[in-house]
Amino acid sequence: MANVLDLRRRIRSVKNTRQITKAMKMVAAAKLRRAQERALAARPYAQMIASVLESLSRRVEIYDPATGRLRHPLFAVREEKRVLLVVVSGDKGFAGAFNANILKMALKFITGNREREIDIEAVGKKGRDQMRRRYPVAGYTEQAGEDGAKRMVREARKGSVEVTGDHPGMLVKLEADEVSSLAASIVERYIHEEIDAAYIVYNEFKSVIAQRVVVERLLPIMTIGGQQIAGEEQPTAEERKRAGEAARTAGIPLEEADTHEADEEAKKFGTANVDYIYEQPPEELFDGLLRQYIFAMLYHAMTESVAAEQAARMTAMDAATNNASEMIDSLTLNMNRVRQAAITKEIIEIVSGAAAL
Repeated sequence: MANVLDLRRRIRSVKNTRQITKAMKMVAAAKLRRAQERALAARPYAQMIASVLESLSRRVEIYDPATGRLRHPLFAVREEKRVLLVVVSGDKGFAGAFNANILKMALKFITGNREREIDIEAVGKKGRDQMRRRYPVAGYTEQAGEDGAKRMVREARKGSVEVTGDHPGMLVKLEADEVSSLAASIVERYIHEEIDAAYIVYNEFKSVIAQRVVVERLLPIMTIGGQQIAGEEQPTAEERKRAGEAARTAGIPLEEADTHEADEEAKKFGTANVDYIYEQPPEELFDGLLRQYIFAMLYHAMTESVAAEQAARMTAMDAATNNASEMIDSLTLNMNRVRQAAITKEIIEIVSGAAAL
């Protein structure tokens, strides 16, 4: 049995740990507020682009009279033999089951599509490390083209599933230029038929208690402005309860922010029933806006993933703080019992000695 001195040392150590977890919880709560603001600010932009695209599609000759479908290659539907999967995870730990849930959903998607060739673009260190341990990394060699320019050419596949790229640290300081570069790469690969479809796995965040892990289709575009969910996983009632308790103690609102007015204004943007004079050809404008639309979808998914990660970290640190408090109470009770037993033993020895005299 531990003596009083050992128990005091353990209590002191657990108190120091509790101070650290409490501070980490408050830091995560502060970052969550900023991440929520960024996610809310990104929504009207994506909605406005969707509204302009819908309006433009009604005004220009971009439909194929034979099939009735839009002529742009991003609307082309092919048999999904080669699929790109963008896995958006976190760069740091101490976030509970946040990264595990995303990776579980990604592996579930890969397992359910064994007959297809899957390329993985990992955003975040946790997803990159896990995917690199499980699957081979694609190789590239530098070759000179017909015009003499050098370019990277992909080597022969090492398996049906390969990691074609990783982007660690992208979510630590989310920059629009980096996301735009990734979006442009995905679009070019789809246009050149290197892939037949593109999906993204991320944690969709509405509020602390309203979030889910989803697999969303990026390409081909089926409907402008609508989500194409290919899979989802909802949090359990116990997880929502813990997240709600952590949010209340940190002063984070549980309700989803009311953006109804902003959403309605965004839907009306550029949809007036008037004739427009285009400086560039309408087809060229439509192509540029579609590329920007894919960027907006990626950027929006990553901003929501950042907010979800901070919410998960806040919840995990709140649970760790509560566990530390319970451990301190248990150790204090145990220490008091040991000390009382020592005092009782000394009294018995004194009384026994006095009786012997």
